[in-house]
Amino acid sequence: MLNEIVIDIETQNTFLDVGQGNHDKLKVSLVCVYNYADDKFSAFKEAELINLWPLLEKADRIIGYNSRYFDLPVLNNYYPGDLNKFPQLDMLEEIKKVLGFRLKLNDLAKATLGLAKSGNGLEAVDWFKKGEWEKIEKYCLDDVKITRNLYEYGKNNKQLFYPDLQSQTKRPFPVNFSVPESLAGSNAVNLTLPF
Repeated sequence: MLNEIVIDIETQNTFLDVGQGNHDKLKVSLVCVYNYADDKFSAFKEAELINLWPLLEKADRIIGYNSRYFDLPVLNNYYPGDLNKFPQLDMLEEIKKVLGFRLKLNDLAKATLGLAKSGNGLEAVDWFKKGEWEKIEKYCLDDVKITRNLYEYGKNNKQLFYPDLQSQTKRPFPVNFSVPESLAGSNAVNLTLPF
């Protein structure tokens, strides 16, 4: 069985605080993952990230939503290598290739799964500032569950849905979340240390 990890991060600050595109100035508050290998959800605070690295290094593929352009670049502030070199499926990237535009995770979840997110990233930053860890963890884990469920739906049905605001309907579009042959049974250990 393929060892895949679904990931989502929350931050202590926002691009409004540090300037657009300054991933190197964003700080992690919490990282949540779902590990297919043991069918478990886990959460890691900033001080616990050292415990996350072995999971990612042993993953055959990392799955996220905007992970290539947000989650992994922010995590690279803490990791000695380059997490973006690890095999990954950024679902938003794949969706943009098909549709030509980006979709919010919440819109995709509502149209495909009939589920809504339990909050947003700005609320999570506010919760961090107030020390409300339970709220951050619930929100982050909910996002991981939604991402996992969308991944599985797309992988099994070869399509997802998005809301068409003009016609007030939902429209299907094709996706290919299948595992590349190069990853099948790879038993990967991903290391990208800079030496």
